[in-house]
Parts: sequence; structure tokens; C-alpha cells
Amino acid sequence: MRIEIWAEVTCPWCGLGNHRLNRAVEQFEHGDEVEVIHRSFPLSDGFPTDRTIGVREALRHKHGMTGERLETMTRRIEAIADQDGLSPYIVLNNQVGNTRLAHEFLAYASDEGKNRAAWDAIFQAYFGEARPIFGLDVLLELAEKLGLEREQTRRALSECRFQQQVHDEARDAQRLGATGAPFIVLDGRYALSGAQDTATLLEVLRKLWNETHPRFSETGGAAAICGSDSCAPPAGQPTNA
Repeated sequence: MRIEIWAEVTCPWCGLGNHRLNRAVEQFEHGDEVEVIHRSFPLSDGFPTDRTIGVREALRHKHGMTGERLETMTRRIEAIADQDGLSPYIVLNNQVGNTRLAHEFLAYASDEGKNRAAWDAIFQAYFGEARPIFGLDVLLELAEKLGLEREQTRRALSECRFQQQVHDEARDAQRLGATGAPFIVLDGRYALSGAQDTATLLEVLRKLWNETHPRFSETGGAAAICGSDSCAPPAGQPTNA
């Protein structure tokens, strides 16, 4: 089973959605047969590349949010993350910046076989430690922690080798109907928007598994397929009148 998740690295709902998806796969009975692939959906190209700004200032300029409304929204996300076992989860007292280079780093790491590990690491660095993941130095430190060669990573980023891949991934998300992040596609069959809770994700995983792995009875006939709230007869078998 293949799951693709598009995200922006500074989007608090994306970090939470990534955590919930990881938990759902861990709890899924066939989790060892699930491949999770992260894709880039940059939403911060409008921020300057040479400096960062505080979340309060960014939300005020981008969405006109100030005062109590701003505090309430960001604190709510932090509280939800805490309830989900993500603590610390730093949203309000954090910095934001242009994430173009971070996404190119993630594309490079993915090309080196570190897709899921790199995304987990960058979410942890940003939301767990409030580290500025927008510049080369921090990204090179993450590369070393992931077992990637520092100078090769530097050259890949300096030469913008993965700029087109990041662009293509964002375009693919929009083609599939994404209007924001996170955006999840499961086996090309189901699309989910937003940071769905773990129970919902687990239910969809089980439903998809049942649809794609029909069971058979001991006599050789197909058994009824049961979903989360109902059971259906095998394909081609009529129901009793």
C-alpha cells in the first residue's frame, strides 16, 4: 500500500498530520506493507530568503491576524499536539522564512533513500526545537545526522539540482485537487485534506486494505468483505431478497 503526503515544513497542521499518519501506520495490522512517501507543497515562497520573522508578525502580515485571535489559534494547535503526544510543539514562539532550500534538501535526501527520515527530522528540528531550518548550515547539520555526506549535500543545494523536482511535486498536488496542506493520497484511490486524526486515518487504511485484499473462505469462495461500519457480499454474489 502506498501513501503520499504533501506538506509544507513550517505548517503546524502538517507536522501534526505527519505525526498522526505515523501513528496510524504503526497501529495498522499491515503497517509493514505500507510505504509512506513525503512530497513537497511549498507555501512560503513569498517570505524573504535572507532573514526570518516571528510567527506573530507573519500571521499579522499574511492573514491580518492579531491579538487574542492569533494567540487562541496557535495555542489551540499546540494543545492538540500535546494531546497527541507531541511535546514540545512550538508554534507561536517560532520563526518563519522561505522554505525553498529546505524543500530542495528534502528532495535530495529522498533521492538518497532518506525520504521519511528526513521529513521526520525536519519537523522535529522546527517544531520540536524551534531551529531555523531555512539556511544551509542547519540543513547540513541535519544531513550529517541522517548519514548524508556534508559536501555532496552542499553541492546539490548550491547547484539547485532539485529545484525542478520541488516544483513538480507541488504541481502534482494541485493537479490532484489539493488547495492546501497537508494533503494525503492513499494508493491513488482516496484523497484526504487536513490533519486527519489517527483514528480516521486508521479506519481509511483498513477500508482500503479490505478493498484491495479480498479474503477467501476455506471452501475457496470469496468471503464477505467488512468495512468499518458494514459488510458487503463478495463481488458477483447476489444478496438475498
